[in-house]
Amino acid sequence: MVAGTARGRRLVAPPGTDTRPTSDRVREAIFNALGSLDVVVGSAVLDLFAGSGALGIEALSRGASEATFVDLNAKAVEAIEANLATTGLVGKVIRADAHRYDDGPFDLALLDPPYATTAEQWHHLLGHLDAAFVVVESDREIALTGRWELIRSKRYGTTVVQIARRTEHS
Repeated sequence: MVAGTARGRRLVAPPGTDTRPTSDRVREAIFNALGSLDVVVGSAVLDLFAGSGALGIEALSRGASEATFVDLNAKAVEAIEANLATTGLVGKVIRADAHRYDDGPFDLALLDPPYATTAEQWHHLLGHLDAAFVVVESDREIALTGRWELIRSKRYGTTVVQIARRTEHS
């Protein structure tokens, strides 16, 4: 972990190549930006395509009130549960297709799907997501629908991080 109550704890990642962990540098940049927007402390966080759960765990470590982790891969779910136990943090872990998960509302959604995610899949995901803020992590800029206002976009090597605010309350 980069900062917060779980700072310095090493997290395990699920085996294989299905999970692409967010680097410490990118995770720190994401949460510094979110901190400046005051959207982490006390928030309900959704970590979709959670992988190791590092993004949601970072949010909990930095003061989020709750986190829901969603991943379809059974090994990822096991890794998230192990990482929560290691850090002493509590979250709701759900094995489900993150593209179809639509529970909510959430204050903050963290989206780090496979880079092969198509424009149509992004459109569907961002179209039904019930969150006030979203962090989109990809290998390219993602076209945000009209319901999202881009706050910032930054490239870190091969990773593009976009932070957006929902403009409608539906």
